[in-house]
Amino acid sequence: MSDLTIFDLPNFHEAPQQYFYEIEEYKRDVFRIWICSSNTFTYNGNEPSRSVWGFFNQKTGKYHSPINSKEIGKEVDIKLTRNWSAMPILQSPLEKFFA
Repeated sequence: MSDLTIFDLPNFHEAPQQYFYEIEEYKRDVFRIWICSSNTFTYNGNEPSRSVWGFFNQKTGKYHSPINSKEIGKEVDIKLTRNWSAMPILQSPLEKFFA
């Protein structure tokens, strides 16, 4: 098991206010990145709620968007993601023109 931390990830985002990231080994050389809320909720036993941000392949140094919390999606460029999710931002040509 690797001792990879969120600070070891290349060009990774800063967590949004009142959120933090957790990282765990998913498979050999693949890590699952969670975004977690600092707030607690009664529906989950006063634990922080969390959702999968994406995946990081340590061997290739590439990020992947999630299909769900258990399935790795397509490779993504970290510059095209947000601090909330590794899902790429899709814009129409018109939206790109005015961005």
